[in-house]
Amino acid sequence: MAETVSYADFERLDIRVGTIIEAEAFPEAKKPAIKLAVDFGAPLGVKRSSAQITVHYSPDRLIGRQVLAVVNFPPRRIAGFESEILVLGLPDENGAVVLLKPDLRVPDGGKLF
Repeated sequence: MAETVSYADFERLDIRVGTIIEAEAFPEAKKPAIKLAVDFGAPLGVKRSSAQITVHYSPDRLIGRQVLAVVNFPPRRIAGFESEILVLGLPDENGAVVLLKPDLRVPDGGKLF
């Protein structure tokens, strides 16, 4: 288990729901990845991410899917691509990423609480 943090620490993370509107293979990445464009609605708009999710997901099956992401990390350059958000997932029994999503469709931009 990680060290104990305060509720104030948790509140500093801005975790929101968005809908994937674009997804494409990212062969330039060192590890297999997919480039995503996720729409968080107003005022955040569309943010981009590189996600290592190729074991369970193909780009064509991701369009329209809602996901959870941290939207207030600083951007990172990955093989010349600016990744602005961290899409969240959990490891399966082999360590491959399984994306987190709400049980029901919710408005894009909703903040996790």
